[in-house]
Parts: sequence; structure tokens; C-alpha cells
Amino acid sequence: MNAPRRWPGARYNVAMNTPLPVVRLKNAWRSSHPWIFQKLVEKPVAKPKPGTIVDVVGVDGEWIGRGFYNGHSRIAVRILETRRDVDVDQAWFAARIAEAVSLRRDVLRLDLVSNAWRVVHSEGDGLSGLVVDRYDDLIVVEFFAAGMFRHREWIYEALRAQFPGCRFHSFADEHVQKQESFDFHGNTTTEPAVITEHGIKFRADPAGAHKTGFFADQRENRQWLSQQVEGRSVLDLCCNTGGFAVYAAARGASEVLGVDIDQDVIQIAKGNARLNNARPKFVQADIFPWLRDAANRGEQYDVVILDPAKMTRDRDQVINALKKYLDMNKLALGVVKPGGLFATFSCTGLVAEDQFLDMLRRAAFYAGRTLQILKVAGAGPDHPFMAHVPESRYLKAVFCRVVD
Repeated sequence: MNAPRRWPGARYNVAMNTPLPVVRLKNAWRSSHPWIFQKLVEKPVAKPKPGTIVDVVGVDGEWIGRGFYNGHSRIAVRILETRRDVDVDQAWFAARIAEAVSLRRDVLRLDLVSNAWRVVHSEGDGLSGLVVDRYDDLIVVEFFAAGMFRHREWIYEALRAQFPGCRFHSFADEHVQKQESFDFHGNTTTEPAVITEHGIKFRADPAGAHKTGFFADQRENRQWLSQQVEGRSVLDLCCNTGGFAVYAAARGASEVLGVDIDQDVIQIAKGNARLNNARPKFVQADIFPWLRDAANRGEQYDVVILDPAKMTRDRDQVINALKKYLDMNKLALGVVKPGGLFATFSCTGLVAEDQFLDMLRRAAFYAGRTLQILKVAGAGPDHPFMAHVPESRYLKAVFCRVVD
């Protein structure tokens, strides 16, 4: 009764020389999306451990794909391979990671502008549940799936082949470990790296106060905006480690002020300014009362940037997140000079671009401002997303001129 199901052409676990476990779906599957949720999957008689590589078959027994199974996760299956004759093994990981690196180096030619870029963007590179960032010789690996964590040695080996002599910092958020049912404490003593981006230096410290050390996804947005700031006053709200503020100060802004509620990241931002001999000012404050007080004082800036942290991971909290965005954008618009620039961002993946733009329209109405949208963008091209997996497209960037 407990013997694994077999069918012609069954793939084998290379290490064990046994057929891969088979997971069967309850309903017809007509999607190319790599995620298959728990409610669509029959519970296997012999329960594979979280992150086991399995073959997935449909209700009629037709082969669908090969990927990770996790009976504890809302996402029961993460499809990695849809070619039946291709094994998901160490060589498969090496090839996929090599393809991802080649895209960045040979196609996007990112090494010409920075030694900090995203190496693997999860589903966007066909590696669901894995994010890898490069900061010079430091490779930061983040696990979002038990399967990626379980096969981490294959991942490290593939990355070493692409970045000889590299060092690793690995981690997984607590909520991910709970959802995916794995336990990982990671390393906490990683030495930071100093990276260069369009000629501007930053200290990436993934073991410090900042989750990944540095947000490479804003590289093109920082560069574009910094070309508009010479001789202008700049306010960087939710400045974090000072990305936009340091760029602005280094590119000739007349005055730069960064505001963030986290004292630890303010200290990192000050260090980043020193790396570039730049002199922005930083203030530790909650932006809501700070903006109200600034408006009451009649303060206005030529360029205002608003780049808050992710608002929610819970689909049920999207409306509340949009309300927070509305409040902070309305307040931020109140301190932009007429004719000035306003750059506003959202990294909340659950908030769609059309929702964010509609929020911005309402914020402008309530603030009594008229917005001329100059550019709508997102993360850099090293953060690709598949057309059939829009979830990988998380960052919204809107650049506006405040007409009056």
C-alpha cells in the first residue's frame, strides 16, 4: 500500500537511485505558474520531507512537472522543471545559476556600472524560493523555500563556480522559516563589503541593522533622479541607509536632508556619506509628525523622495497598506515646491501598480496638488520577472513634477 507509484519514464533520485516521490493533483491544471497551492494537491500516503524534489502528475496521471514539495506550506509545490527528461539535480542548479549570472554579466553588462547586483531573482530566474545578491566578493543568499534551504550546498557550489573566492552570508526570515517548516540561524558575524554603483560608494552590511546590506533594486532609479538634482534642495524620506540622499549630495544638490525612524540605519547612512566625501544631513524621526511640523513651518524642497519599507505581507492588509501610503504621500506632497520633483516608491508586492497610481491620484487631490507624471518604473533589469509570474514584480517607482 505504501509503495511509491510508478509509471513509464519515472525519474530517479540520483543519490538514492530510487524513483522520485509522486504528488498528484486533485483538479485539472491549466496554468504555467510555478506555484501549486495545498488545496489543489492530494496528500501523499508517504509524506515527503519539506523541500523534497518530487514529480507532479495531474488527475488523469499526466506528467506536469518536477519541483519542491512541502506539505507544511501554503504553496505545496514549486515547479522547477517542465521538461520531463531533465533531472533537477546538482548539475541542474549549476546550469540555472550560470544562466542567471550570464544574463547579468554578458547581456545586461552590469559589471560596467556596479559590483553590486542581484544574481538570482527567485521565480524571475526559474529558481522559486531563492534570492541571491552580490556585493563585490560577498554573496548574500536568502532562502524563501524549504527546498532551496535543503539543497543549499548545491547552491553554494554553483555560486563558487561563478564567483571564485567569494564569501557567503545566508539567512531566512523567521516568518518564512515558520511557513516553510525549516530552522536556520545563519551567520551573524559577516564582514561588510564596500561596493561601487555609478561611481558612488556604499557599505553593504548584511549582518548589521539592514536586512540585505543594500538595496540594489533602486540602482537605475537612484541614477536617474540624481541627474535632476544639481543645485536643488533634496528631502529623502524613509532614507534608510542613504541611497538617494548620498547620490544627491555627491551629484551637486545644494542641500540634502535624510529622515528615517531607525537610528541604526541613520548611522550607516552617515558612514556612506563619508565614503563619498558628501555632506547630507540626517535626522532620526517618524516622518508623519515630522512632515506635519515641516509643513507648519512652511518648509519646501525642490526634490522630495519617499521610499518606505514594505507595508505588509498579508493580502488581507492591502487596503490598510494603501491607506498608509495615502497618508504619507499626501503629507510628503505638502513640502514639495511648485514645479518641484516628487519620487514615490512602493516595495509592497501585494500592492499592484494600478492601485499605487490610484492612491497617488487621491493623495494629490487631498493635498491640493497637481501632478504631472514623468516616469513610471520599477526594479532594475537584474530583477526580472516572468510574464506568467507577475508576483516577482514588486517595486513601483513613480517620478512626478508637482505643477502647482
